[in-house]
Amino acid sequence: MPQACGDYNETVTFPRSSGILLHPTSLPGRFGIGDLGPEAYGFIDFLADAGQKIWQVLPLGPTGYGDSPYQLFSAFAGNPLLISPDRLAEEGLLTSGEMARAPVYPAGEVDYGSVIRFKFELLRAAYGRFGAHAELESFRQENAAWLGDYALFMAVKAAHGGESIWSRWEPDIAARRPDALAAWRSRLADEIAFVEFTQYMFSRQWRSLHDYARERGVRMMGDLPIYVAHDSADVWSHPDLFQLDDHGDAAVMSGVPPDYFSATGQLWGNPIYRWDRMAESGFGWWIDRVRAATTQLDMVRVDHFRGLEAYWEVPAGETTARNGRWVKGPGAALFEALQEALGELPIVAENLGVITPEVEAIRTQFGFPGMAILQFAFGKDPQAPDFKPHNYPRDRVAYTGTHDNDTTVGWWSSAGAGDSTRTAEDIRQEREFTRRYLATDGSQIHWVFIRALMASVANTVLFPLQDVLGLGSEARMNTPAVPSGNWRWRCSGEALTPAIARRLKEMVITYDR
Repeated sequence: MPQACGDYNETVTFPRSSGILLHPTSLPGRFGIGDLGPEAYGFIDFLADAGQKIWQVLPLGPTGYGDSPYQLFSAFAGNPLLISPDRLAEEGLLTSGEMARAPVYPAGEVDYGSVIRFKFELLRAAYGRFGAHAELESFRQENAAWLGDYALFMAVKAAHGGESIWSRWEPDIAARRPDALAAWRSRLADEIAFVEFTQYMFSRQWRSLHDYARERGVRMMGDLPIYVAHDSADVWSHPDLFQLDDHGDAAVMSGVPPDYFSATGQLWGNPIYRWDRMAESGFGWWIDRVRAATTQLDMVRVDHFRGLEAYWEVPAGETTARNGRWVKGPGAALFEALQEALGELPIVAENLGVITPEVEAIRTQFGFPGMAILQFAFGKDPQAPDFKPHNYPRDRVAYTGTHDNDTTVGWWSSAGAGDSTRTAEDIRQEREFTRRYLATDGSQIHWVFIRALMASVANTVLFPLQDVLGLGSEARMNTPAVPSGNWRWRCSGEALTPAIARRLKEMVITYDR
């Protein structure tokens, strides 16, 4: 067996530093959704000026159901909505007149329906001017393992009105019969080429942005969802790797049991892997996936890490996650295969929820730092002691809150509104303990939280931008178990002030980050 990553490498992979969590869709800009254009470069400048060394993003793939970056049409593709029209115009692929037709978008949030319609009009116009290009052909060849299947999947999906799940397509193409694949590729050749063009442009723009971040001393940290969506090119092109029934639907569903996010648990609904078949192939699909992620990013947070030791399996047809069961996952064997193929893994383990000694043993064996959420430090959750800063080890990635939490100001001021897992007395005691622990009266609670993490021994500390800006619940990114209205928040163009940058930089200097 190869030598495990083992000892936590705090000087190379996770040096003492701080950073900000912000998905690119939340950047400001004139096209209704944040993208990889000028505002993204400006945000990197803000991070550098503020002494922040990490920009954490959510999954960057093309979103499907509910616009969630955790329900993607592909585990490998990029989201075409993140392509910057400004950068396309710089290449002569769009005209100022075309961009000037942008609708008036609502302030502070993404209207996905309107954004999708307009941005795809721009992308098709750019595609029409692009023509044949040697770099695009090289991109096709370099990404042949996934790009062809993804482009065909999206083209066939569009031909079915965009709504139909692949298991409801005609049986021959749903089952990927060779004659059907050939016929649909011929029929949809132009649409397939358009999809490939968007992936090429996303890749180019992301690579350019990533290079700029490196120049400014900022590392990019991303997010790897444990599961893929049922309605995805991955499940359609590799059905043998997933637990599906005879119709191609999920035979069992993913989720988590009741926890501090939801009293009924979270029913994600994704199909669950056939880990036996994954192992027989040497975990090749996972190796390809993690290779792609670590090529695109400097560090990767593995979402729901505990599900790789044992996962919560819910029978098909259930409407909540209550009636599930724990089933053993691949455990250390997966990471041994990944390490053998890829070397040291720059992974952060999202070890939240029902965490067992077996989960922690795998994390420790491979030297993956775990997470701590300060908002959860003051209540009765079983993990609360581990989330208190005086108990942090150095190999910890500590957050004020994540994309699944309310903002810190919202958490403090809402008194637990809508949280069925805590009583009024629980909330009162939690607030009182927070006041004692942090020696605060609650004023500017977001800065109190930020300073507590900056001063801690945790080598990596991260703050959602909403907390840096002191925003309330209106700026929350996601509410778990709520199926709509999430992933919409956007930052205003005037929010990132020099005064905020100076305040963060002062803490960086004070606390050696």
